[in-house]
Amino acid sequence: MSQTISFQSLHRFTSNAFLNVGMSEADAATGADVLATTDAWGIFTHGTKSLAGYLRRLQADGLRAKGRPRVVREGGGWASVDGDSSLGMVASVFAMKTAIAKAREQGIAYVGVHNSCHFGAAGYYAWLAAREGLIGISMANDIPSVAAPGSRGSITGSNPLAYAVPAGNRRPILLDISTATVAGGKVYAARARGEPIPANWIIDGNGRPTTDPSGFPQVGALLPMAGHKGYGLSLLIETLSGILSGAAVTWGIRSWAHDDASLPTLHGAAFLAIDPECICGRDEFTRKVEGLIDEIHGSPRADGVERLIVPGEPEWERYDRALSEGIALPTDVLENLQKAAEMTGLKLETLFI
Repeated sequence: MSQTISFQSLHRFTSNAFLNVGMSEADAATGADVLATTDAWGIFTHGTKSLAGYLRRLQADGLRAKGRPRVVREGGGWASVDGDSSLGMVASVFAMKTAIAKAREQGIAYVGVHNSCHFGAAGYYAWLAAREGLIGISMANDIPSVAAPGSRGSITGSNPLAYAVPAGNRRPILLDISTATVAGGKVYAARARGEPIPANWIIDGNGRPTTDPSGFPQVGALLPMAGHKGYGLSLLIETLSGILSGAAVTWGIRSWAHDDASLPTLHGAAFLAIDPECICGRDEFTRKVEGLIDEIHGSPRADGVERLIVPGEPEWERYDRALSEGIALPTDVLENLQKAAEMTGLKLETLFI
């Protein structure tokens, strides 16, 4: 059973939880904005459901409440950032803002992050660039949880990838995907609810598809999106966010949810920003993006299809409703927020509309 909470209340609760474990006001607000925005988009697997897990690591010092991400090497169109084992959202926002600033000068910029942690929804960081008029791309690696075609177990992480394209007066085109068939969080959610899953989500310990999520992630693995295509894309993300950034890769990464909370997880991430103004001119770019959206919307539809959409439109519609009507948080999210409240001395019940 869901309960409704205002975006502002959820943001405030999350920020206060981070403050209560020693984070600065600015960093607490950054973490809260990423998580509350993710819930407002309706992506409940990557929003405040994870708050208690982050707090556990912050309290154990595997995440450093006072960690300060910093540029350790850089050139005109690139930089390497040491996340200082700060909250993944803090390091990632810092890195994307660095990429945006460099792209305004060079046209395009890459920023790799090492010594980071799970960063939540990749789409948030891509959106940071798009709302500044730049194309944003974000990605990260993770502890292996996804099979390769033919394997019995995990080979790569679910390695998310997101992009956001500014679209003038319209909301950005926004895509945020896992390179697995489904995000691991959805399997965890089904396991917690005691529900079966589709047969194309995971394999069992023998490499066979299964509808039983109870053994995951200790047994079996997620299946890669589109078979060999998702597997190949995941390796590109591993290269850009892990190898090139100087972060740990594959089994060198610790699980942020399951491993010793006193140890850093060593995740990597990568952020790219492209400034259309430097390359083709902002007005021309915007005109063509708007034209592309109009073309898609106006294309012939199959019988029974009400409309054609571009990536991000459902999320922006949910976001607008969330800001005006509140967010209906699912039971599993509420349970984890209650854990966060107990860990930080906050009262969750005062937040509901």
